[in-house]
Amino acid sequence: MVPAMSTTTENGVEPVRYAEHEKLGPLGASHPVLHDDARLRAALIGEFRAAVGDAHAAATKLDDGAPAAVHASRKALRRARAILSLVASALPKSERRAVLDALREARRGLSSTRDHAVAPDTLAQLPLGPDERETAARILANATEAMPPIAEIEQLLQASAKLAATQADALEAALPAELGWRVVERGIRAIYAEARDARRDAKRSTRAFHQWRRRSKELVYQLELIAKHAGPRVGLIHATLDGITDAASGAVDLIMLREFVRTYAQGVDEAQLAHLETAIDAQLGDLMKSARKAGRDAFDRNATKFAKHLAKAVAKDLAPPSPGPEHDAGDADHS
Repeated sequence: MVPAMSTTTENGVEPVRYAEHEKLGPLGASHPVLHDDARLRAALIGEFRAAVGDAHAAATKLDDGAPAAVHASRKALRRARAILSLVASALPKSERRAVLDALREARRGLSSTRDHAVAPDTLAQLPLGPDERETAARILANATEAMPPIAEIEQLLQASAKLAATQADALEAALPAELGWRVVERGIRAIYAEARDARRDAKRSTRAFHQWRRRSKELVYQLELIAKHAGPRVGLIHATLDGITDAASGAVDLIMLREFVRTYAQGVDEAQLAHLETAIDAQLGDLMKSARKAGRDAFDRNATKFAKHLAKAVAKDLAPPSPGPEHDAGDADHS
């Protein structure tokens, strides 16, 4: 459950004698989802099913093109993983690992197609000289020849969605009958800690930077879910981290591009390839530095303090409104 609120006295901070959820209404009133263990469990399972359902929808609708469908599917699967992380501490280790591995496999099968979609635009936006631009064109030509046909992409999307969909029943069967706030809090704390550590290591590591962005994106999805059942204070925390995560996307695209040019550099002179990689690295270094700077304040707290900060925001969002002046005046008339 969300921790009880505290009140300040002349002698310091003194815990009140009842939990916040006990103030939410008369006896028998329905508690908010975050305060009701059974409803919280149902909500989390429902969100997981909605995420894998979105992956299935992407696999059946390629009207906007394969790149858009792949992006929608990968986004949905990332959201499913975020929800899994939210309930991870309530799952047996074997079940947690099985569902996680399935979601990873589902996303991994779409990675190459995603790279083919993003690389041309990312290269087009780079400030390249004529020689580097010619090298980039040769690499893109090689990649185009290796691009799988639409029918194969559709099959990959469907296989990915089917694999993810089977995990919803497995997750529901493995979870306990009720899930309390402590489970959710542990999930938030764990992902935040991973993101914070990765941001620290990203100063000199592109791999750590990519890890920071992945974990931050999952944290954003988790906060989005909680804000839906809490209110504007949690929404503000979500919006702040969402903006920081978006700011890191350009650097992540360049990290992908470095691998992409190496993969499709057949027939390209090594010196020419080195010049193109140098141009990519120059831009990448600047973007990584600015993204880390933008995220400094948001990841300044340690994981425990961040979890407490979030719990306080939830408690304030769900607290009943304070009596207004008119209510106070009415009380005074009857005293």
